[in-house]
Order: sequence, then structure tokens, then C-alpha cells
Amino acid sequence: MIVALIVVCEVGFWVLLALGLAVRYLLGRRRLGVALLLCEPVLELVLFVATAVDLRNGAEPGWEHGLAALYIGFTVAYGHYTIRWLDGHAAHRLAGAPRPVGPPRHGLARAAHEGRLWLRTVLAAAVACALLQGAVWYVGDGGDTSSLRSFQWTALRVAGIHGVIALTYLVWPKRAPGDAGSALPARDPEHVPDPGVRRPREDEQQVR
Repeated sequence: MIVALIVVCEVGFWVLLALGLAVRYLLGRRRLGVALLLCEPVLELVLFVATAVDLRNGAEPGWEHGLAALYIGFTVAYGHYTIRWLDGHAAHRLAGAPRPVGPPRHGLARAAHEGRLWLRTVLAAAVACALLQGAVWYVGDGGDTSSLRSFQWTALRVAGIHGVIALTYLVWPKRAPGDAGSALPARDPEHVPDPGVRRPREDEQQVR
């Protein structure tokens, strides 16, 4: 039941998002579109309540409960970010708004962007670990909580791996194509040999 509910929540997330953007920009009813977008957190609340009820009814803690915690953590950390990104593109394509500015691609600005994304992943892991810890305490000594502990370590590992990837952009910042040292020097026929540029010979210079 929990796995099916996760699938329903994921499908419902994208359906509500599509409906909210369509109502907001195609029908011009901005308040109704915002109301539909604000219904997104209700899906996570339904999943949380269903997971708690399932455990209360005596269900053995399993991987599906851990997956539900990870899903809730991800949507809490990245849900608003995803909605804002899609809203900017929908406004550009459907309402004539300027094209949204993409994330930086080079230098320290790219490193800062990757760092902010990593902080979102840390938030997702923290939410998931907190929910899983609450489930462990709720089950107590009467059940096997090893799967819940395993998903806690999974959340921490994902945050750690993402942190290492984000750190590489700071240690080895990606250079822009026009940065000094990365672009080829301009060709000067007087100083740089170029077979495609004919240089005057010495006898021609003397005649002139």
C-alpha cells in the first residue's frame, strides 16, 4: 500500500503542477493556479499520515517505509525549487515573459550554485533521517528497525556523495571558454607563424 501511495503522490505532484500552470497562464486565473500549486504539500502530508497509520496497525517496518521517508525529504527540499523553475519556463512560453536566467556554468558562481543545491540535499537527508528516527522510536523494541536504520545511512551517504561532487567545482572551478589561459592567442602575422598568412619577404621590403 505504501509503495502504491508513493506512486500516486508522485503522479499527483506532476498532475497538480501541470494543472496549476495551465490554469494560471492559459486560463488567466492566477489565484486558482496558485491554490492548485499550494496543494502540493498536502500529498506529502497524506503519505506521512498513511505511513504512520500503517506502522500503528502493526505493519513490520520495511524498505517501503524508508522509501516514503526519502521521498518526503526530497519533495520538502526540492519541491519548491522544481515548481519555481517550471513556473519561470511556463511564464516564458505561455505568457511572453523573459526567458528565465539559467544557473551559472563557470567559475566560483557555478561552485556557489552547486553548493546551494548540496544544501538542499542536506535538508532532504535531514528530513528523511528525522522521520525515520521518529519511526524507530514509534516502533520501539517491539519490532525490527534495521531497514529504517539502513535508509538513514542511505540518506547520509547520498548527502556525502553530493557534497564531494559539489566540492570539486570549488577546488577545480570550471573555466569559461573566454578565460585567460584557456583561449587560443590571437594570430599576429608579425609575431605568430601562420601558414595561412603570407608575410612579405626581405627583398620585397627593400624594393618598397
